[in-house]
Amino acid sequence: MAKITKDMIIAEILEVNQNLAGILMASGMHCIGCPSAQGESLEEAAVVHGMDVNVLVDRLNEYLELNA
Repeated sequence: MAKITKDMIIAEILEVNQNLAGILMASGMHCIGCPSAQGESLEEAAVVHGMDVNVLVDRLNEYLELNA
């Protein structure tokens, strides 16, 4: 099973599982389709959006574990 890390690019995360987009959007990251998502790490995006990247990584990985 793939694990999400804070160093992953947003586009890479969506390649792991497209349903993770819903978690990102529900967390306030509505720009997952914008061009910067192609080159911005989850950590960089979290800083821009004022989010705790570790909480977000935990949510994403929890989803993957529950839906494996």
